[in-house]
Amino acid sequence: MATGQLFSKTTQALFYNYKQLPIQRMLDFDFLCGRETPSVAGIINPGSEGFQKLFFGQEEIAIPVHSTVEAACAAHPTADVFINFASFRSAAASSMSALKQPTIRVVAIIAEGVPESDTKQLIGFAKANNKVVIGPATVGGIQAGAFKIGDTAGTIDNIIQCKLYRPGSVGFVSKSGGMSNELYNTIARVTDGVYEGIAIGGDVFPGSTLSDHVLRFNNIPQVKMIVVLGELGGRDEYSLVEALKQGKINKPVVAWVSGTCATLFKSEVQFGHAGAKSGGEMESAQAKNQALSDAGATVPTSYEAFEGAIKEAFEKLVSEGKTTPVKEITPPQIPEDLNTAIKSGKVRAPTHIISTISDDRGEEPCYAGVPMSSIVEQGLGVGDVISLLWFKRSLPRYCTRFIEICTLLCADHGPCVSGAHNTIVTARAGKDLVSCLVSGLLTIGPRFGGAVDDAARYFKDAYDRGLTPYEFVESMKKKGIRVPGIGHRIKRGDNRDKRVELLQLYARENFPSVKYMEYAVQVETYTLSKANNLVLNVDGAIGSLFLDLLAGSGMFTKPEIDEIVDIGYLNGLFVLARSIGLIGHTFDQKRLKQPLYRHPWEDVLYTK
Repeated sequence: MATGQLFSKTTQALFYNYKQLPIQRMLDFDFLCGRETPSVAGIINPGSEGFQKLFFGQEEIAIPVHSTVEAACAAHPTADVFINFASFRSAAASSMSALKQPTIRVVAIIAEGVPESDTKQLIGFAKANNKVVIGPATVGGIQAGAFKIGDTAGTIDNIIQCKLYRPGSVGFVSKSGGMSNELYNTIARVTDGVYEGIAIGGDVFPGSTLSDHVLRFNNIPQVKMIVVLGELGGRDEYSLVEALKQGKINKPVVAWVSGTCATLFKSEVQFGHAGAKSGGEMESAQAKNQALSDAGATVPTSYEAFEGAIKEAFEKLVSEGKTTPVKEITPPQIPEDLNTAIKSGKVRAPTHIISTISDDRGEEPCYAGVPMSSIVEQGLGVGDVISLLWFKRSLPRYCTRFIEICTLLCADHGPCVSGAHNTIVTARAGKDLVSCLVSGLLTIGPRFGGAVDDAARYFKDAYDRGLTPYEFVESMKKKGIRVPGIGHRIKRGDNRDKRVELLQLYARENFPSVKYMEYAVQVETYTLSKANNLVLNVDGAIGSLFLDLLAGSGMFTKPEIDEIVDIGYLNGLFVLARSIGLIGHTFDQKRLKQPLYRHPWEDVLYTK
């Protein structure tokens, strides 16, 4: 067993079996104590490697994760404490692996229920190699202001209440982890606080004993007095009695052995811990308390009197000039986790992404505030959903029907247009559905199906400025810009696009106003006088009619209409519609299972 301090402000540990909360509590304690380096050097998580993100104050750090004890010890040779959060089934084996590493000096075993035979082997190996085992069934230990094991001392609030962020003058050792938290608080109230505290665990065979740690405390100059909390069962306290009788301990010892109430029961009682069961008169709490008192320790008459006895012993040291109470300091504020702070109403956290069209936080998703069930129950269609998700309002049925008609009419335009052609080539090359679709969509632009927005933009600007069709077309000609929405490779003045006629017919029968469409028709009349193929095409028809929809519905302001045209909503209709056709071409080619596409240059005839 070591003869002095187990820990310091530079001590680092390896943590076996990743547990986020106790590791984060260790790091928060580090920050509270003003440590420069985190106390957790690495994590051992069998079967996985990489890093775990945790916080060191406000800084987010990445702690390495290793798959074996050996790899972790090799990577972190300065880490000499092994904190074992393994289950009782694997705790002994992993602890032995750690003890066999030359870099490991202290092993803390948290698990309860470790087989006693395994524990004895660990104890024997540790003693033979001058190493320390704390536990099994321990919460660990703490050196105030320097280092703590796992969940020792509980939450940050409790640690601050117990003044464990800076060293005091009291060495404390206990069998019980839960009671150690209580005693930390008690000691802080009546003394200048704990210097080091250890919970050895409640098993029958602890890795280190009460007397082991009391003897260590006796050799630590900063420790001025010692507090011991034992319990009935076992004979560990008698080794402390012998050390006191032999004069090995020259510092005041205040001790109490709990479990005096056991005599009130008619039969033998098990008090929680495996070792807390009296095996005879000598193992009773009364006998141990009497023996400690006879050996020179201060033993109160009851647990209620324990606090007063500790206070009296400390005040005597101060009055005799044997110690000067440690000056109090103000610890730094530990940053709260964002989720905790938000719930407590302490912070306003900005969001990274804002969504104004949908919400999935309730019992069912909502589109622009309309529950999904309502959409289904009302029998709303694709056009209605588009109006909610794109325009964030429920448009009249004639408007949403128009959107659906546009989608129907633009779903496909044959296999020879560029978008369909690229999709077919990609499908025949064996690519997946999404790749085929994207290859076709990327072709859509001002010259290939994406002129809806430009047509609306130019028709609107010309109409709103009061330009005659002649003035509009000629001004575009002077700028070197083709009029978007006018012109077709196949259709002519005497062979109009049936889609355009269907859209115009629907609008004339259902729209309150078709002023922009009529203006586009007047422009077409003028352009046909120039060339027979300069007809109003489907892009121009949709663009002009959508302007009429926006303006005539009375549901959009002028700035909103300008924004819709500028952002590209109208081209979105074409993209949505054409996606249907492109997916169809993909499925068609995959069903046909034709060979890979032959590149055109294979058909070139080269001449000498």
